[in-house]
Amino acid sequence: MLTDFDRQLIAATQSGLPLVARPYDTVAAMLGSTGEAVRTRLAELLAAGVVRRIAAVPNHYRLGYAANGMSVWDVADEQVDRLGELLGSQPAVSHCYRRPRKAGVWRYNLFAMLHGHTRDEVLAQAEQVAELLGPACRAHDVLFSSAILKKTGLRLRQPID
Repeated sequence: MLTDFDRQLIAATQSGLPLVARPYDTVAAMLGSTGEAVRTRLAELLAAGVVRRIAAVPNHYRLGYAANGMSVWDVADEQVDRLGELLGSQPAVSHCYRRPRKAGVWRYNLFAMLHGHTRDEVLAQAEQVAELLGPACRAHDVLFSSAILKKTGLRLRQPID
């Protein structure tokens, strides 16, 4: 159950942390609390699974990475966790996750976003990853972005007045 402080904290951070040197202190000042209390409570909410992650979300296009592709991989199920860790540790990968297969429709069970300046650069990264994954990788493809999607985190429903 969320406390009133939790709801205020989530509302204050759901659009992102302030872009200042000490963002937790700034949030704390808005809530009449301390930076330490904000950090501690966010860590607890993270550990409890209420908050899934606290992360920077860069705009890769503004950073010059115009070719962004979701690489999809058909890897051995018994090795997907180990291979996902390996894939997620690569410099070109911003995020990596496991997804269920859909028999007869979708064979891929491991996804990783690759970023590059050109499509050829991203395709070369995918080939390097294929070599890294070795024989456990049965097939792969790269699905290139065609639009920039707005990323949002947790949102609390506003009370109806």
